[in-house]
Order: sequence, then C-alpha cells, then structure tokens
Amino acid sequence: MSDKPIAHRSIMDIAAYMPGKSKSPSGQALAKLSANESPLGASPKAIEAYRNYATHLAEYPDGGATALREAIGAVHGLDPARIGVGAGSDEILHLLAQAYVGPGDETLMSQYGFLVYPIVTNAAGGTCVKAPEKDLKADVDALLDAVTEKTKIVFLANPNNPTGSYLGEDQIDRLHQGLRPDILLVLDAAYAEYVNAPDYEAGINLVNRADNVVMTRTFSKIGLANLRVGWFYGPAHILDVYNRLRGPFNVNGIAQAAATAAVQDEAFTAELKAHNSKMRDELVERLQSNRFKTYPSQCNFVLTEFGDEAGFTAADAFNLLMEKGLIVREMHSYGLPNCLRISIGTEAQMKLVIQTLQEMSDHG
Repeated sequence: MSDKPIAHRSIMDIAAYMPGKSKSPSGQALAKLSANESPLGASPKAIEAYRNYATHLAEYPDGGATALREAIGAVHGLDPARIGVGAGSDEILHLLAQAYVGPGDETLMSQYGFLVYPIVTNAAGGTCVKAPEKDLKADVDALLDAVTEKTKIVFLANPNNPTGSYLGEDQIDRLHQGLRPDILLVLDAAYAEYVNAPDYEAGINLVNRADNVVMTRTFSKIGLANLRVGWFYGPAHILDVYNRLRGPFNVNGIAQAAATAAVQDEAFTAELKAHNSKMRDELVERLQSNRFKTYPSQCNFVLTEFGDEAGFTAADAFNLLMEKGLIVREMHSYGLPNCLRISIGTEAQMKLVIQTLQEMSDHG
C-alpha cells in the first residue's frame, strides 16, 4: 500500500507537451514565431463581440453552443447537429481517445505527427504507434501496415504540424478504404484555412459518407488562440458519445461569442490566408541554400533543416534569431533536432528572418 495517491502508470508515461518559448533565457520578451499564432491578430468583429459580452459574465454559457454551431454550419455548409465544440481541439482529441481507447488498445499516427496524440492515448490507457514517413510526409502504406487488431483510432494531422506537408483527397480516401469500419479516423485539419493545394479536402466529404470519420478544427490559428475554441464535424453517433463525456459548459460564453463573430468574418480569414501565402512562399523560396533546406508548407509556418557543421546548425540559427529579437520553435521533442519551425509573422519579421538566415548561410 502506498502512502500517497498514485496515478495510473500510463499517465506517468506521458511526456508533457512543451509549448514554444516566448522569452529569452534572460526573460527578455521576443517576437514569438514559435506558436503558429495569427500574425494579424484577431478579427476586429471577434474583438468587438468579446467586449460586448462583458455584461454576461455572471451567467452560465449556452451548454450547447447553439449560435456558434449554427454559424460554423452556415459558413461551411454543414448540419449544426453534427458539429461538436470543445475547449480547443485538444479537448476534443482527449475526449475521443477517452471514449474509444482503453488499456491494451492502440492508436496510430505518422512519425512526425502532432505531439498531443500520444498524450491523449496514454491518458486513456492505450499505446500510440508511429508509422514511418517518407520525406517528412505521411505514408499511407506505412500507416496501413501498422494497423493491428488493437488499433482503435488513426490520428492524421492534415496538413501536418510540424512538417507542413499534406495528403491529397485521393490519398485520404485510400487510407480510409484500408481501415476496418470499427477504427475511428480522426482528420485533424487545424491548418485548413491556410491550404492552397488544389487537391486538398479538409475531410468534410469523407465524413458525409462514412460512419467512422471525424474532422477536427480550431480557432487558435485564425486569431483566437487565447480563448481555446475548437470544433469537429462527425457522425451523429459520435456526437452522442462526445456530448455524454464533455463538461456541460465546456466552452465559455465569451469564447463562444468571439468565435461566432470570427467564423462569420470571412473577409478577415481571407486576408489572413493571403498574407500567410505571400510570406510563406517568399520564406520558402528565399531560404533555400546549400547549407540548409526549407520544406514546402501548407500551414502558417515553415520547417527548415540545418546541417551539422559548426556555425550552421539549428542551434546556431536559433541563437542568431534570438539575438535579433525573434524566437522560433526548436524541434528536439519531435525527433527533428536539426530543424527549426518558423511561424509566419508580420512582413517586417519575415524580412528579418530571411536576412538573418541568408547572412548565416553566406558566412565564410
């Protein structure tokens, strides 16, 4: 018998998620290009809705998030009855794992997929299996080869954080066709608003014709990261399970109000996408060199790989950027120690990134 409460072993096996840094070791505030936040801030209409909600702070929020679900449905052409909301898409991922995974079960993800997937799996008592990628891109054949009788959920970030790569609709369909009907396919489309690829589809079409697929989304990348609002679209039977598990008021009212205004402000979302596309494409083009490689991206960040030569490593680049007042994301926790993930920021910030890394590449 223990002399104190002991958590389940699977919980203690979790490697806690470490967010990107926002300050230098000395505590100096830096321009944060480490968290994939909106470089244009929040929608002005969302800010106005947030302020206007202040007179309702003593009231419980709408437990069904009715206005928000209806707004999402109207903008995306979806049935609000098949939309669920959560305190960020992280809560949705946690509750889906809790509902469908238990001790002895497995979930499956790609090698460099989002680090929250192992966390939610372990929290549910299961084991998360990683399928190898090809050229930092999810491999459908490898994922299918890794499926076992223990597999309960396949998590696929599409496009993927931290690599920025994606699978086209045909590849997603092929993945789904290779899965048993009792396996839940979770298409995590957190960065869907930023995708330009013509063969990409966030998952709506597949959800509409399948009983074992959900698409998750977030407001964090389009200006509301602080409010923690996520949503998903799925079959009615999965919504029923989710609503039994979630807290009765899991998304607060002020977040619902701001998110409702944000999803309706399609002009702001379009402006954000245009800015991101311009800066992202310029970053990828300008940072290519024989000393390091910047990968194409469909997200609001790029992944840059550095070499092992002293003076030209990822650590060297990280420190140089910090000296310029910019902080980016180190990739050790993802198993990519030679890489940095650089979030798209303002035009001035991107010019400084390009200048700093070009000077580093040209040195010597």
